Amino acid sequence: MAAPGENLRINADRLWDTLMEMAKIGPGVAGGNNRQTLTDADAQGRTLFKKWCEDAGLEMGVDTMGTMFARREGTDPDALPVYVGSHLDTQPTGGKYDGVLGVLGGLEIIRTLNDLGIRTKHPIVVTNWTNEEGARFAPAMLASGVFAGVHDLEWAYGRTDAEGKRFGDELERIGWKGDEPVGARKMRAFFELHIEQGPILEDEGTDIGVVTHGQGLWWLQVTIEGKDAHTGSTPMPKRRNAGLAMARVMELVHEVAMDYQPNAVGAVGHVEVYPNSRNVIAGKTVFTVDIRSPDEKTLNTMRARVEAGIATICDAMDLSFSVEPVGHFAPVTFDKDCVKAIRDAAERLGYSHRDIVSGAGHDACWINQVAPTAMVMCPCVDGLSHNEAEEITRDWARAGADVLFHAVVETAQIVE
Repeated sequence: MAAPGENLRINADRLWDTLMEMAKIGPGVAGGNNRQTLTDADAQGRTLFKKWCEDAGLEMGVDTMGTMFARREGTDPDALPVYVGSHLDTQPTGGKYDGVLGVLGGLEIIRTLNDLGIRTKHPIVVTNWTNEEGARFAPAMLASGVFAGVHDLEWAYGRTDAEGKRFGDELERIGWKGDEPVGARKMRAFFELHIEQGPILEDEGTDIGVVTHGQGLWWLQVTIEGKDAHTGSTPMPKRRNAGLAMARVMELVHEVAMDYQPNAVGAVGHVEVYPNSRNVIAGKTVFTVDIRSPDEKTLNTMRARVEAGIATICDAMDLSFSVEPVGHFAPVTFDKDCVKAIRDAAERLGYSHRDIVSGAGHDACWINQVAPTAMVMCPCVDGLSHNEAEEITRDWARAGADVLFHAVVETAQIVE
């Protein structure tokens, strides 16, 4: 298929202005955004996005999970569409770019094609996936998971937030429950642009990350039980300290991850300590272990080592324990042809680039199970994300959207 000429570029100023306009909806308290899924702010952001899409001549479809699909027709009515997008929902203290850049970068592709009068054989569909963040309704990537058949629709509707409100009820409340069956759409390919959410690209001065793989993960919930006791009067040899055991597991997780460099990672995240009093030795701890690797064998080996190590630590300290898997997805290998389209686009446009593994989950990770998929990444300042201080430059946004434009349009095939 013919590649777009290297002179074809998106309108960087328009893209940036669109990002800043969307950021006005659901403002955070420190310069970022709080536009959590299925809130009134989410509804406002969706309405603005719909208006922009309709202004660009796109036809909007919405499925029963609330995912938005804005379609630009191709010249061949039977050709499978090329999909592009990400998500508009944010963390409670989220930034202005995580997810949003991918959606509005997709819209900018359409606007640029309209400006240049370019038609494609395949339709192009700009997508806003519902509840990618999972901040209000767990798990993350919920709508794309239902689309890919990973989750059941009614199960998704039954997810509840901290106030006990159901996902399905809130979707109806804000008026964005569509009537299109989830997963009915067929794709030629799916492309997603995202900020890196890590420091590698900025540290190396590289413009573009060509995402070849996504990390698989295991989330393990660990409960360790010992005995509450007075911190001052209990002799050291007689202590059954669940807090100390948790600390040793933290060190273990770090050591295991370090043994599988360069791409494996691991940490203890959520922690609960009981009774959590300053002069009581912890009798119980509950915490989560998060381990990730792009290689499935490595990932499972890491899990086995962590679980064996927990047993050794607890047995030596006369503590009881349990380990429950509470989250998992397998490592992702993105489609080689889609990855090549991104790499070739970066090369053609003169942007520095490197292959990279995504350490975070994205909608593309689920869609990869049902369609050829790949991702483009641009740097973010200090690798910071899920934080209101999240920042990118206009030039980084331009480079990422330029590469996205070329990869999508090449796959959609320009009609001469």
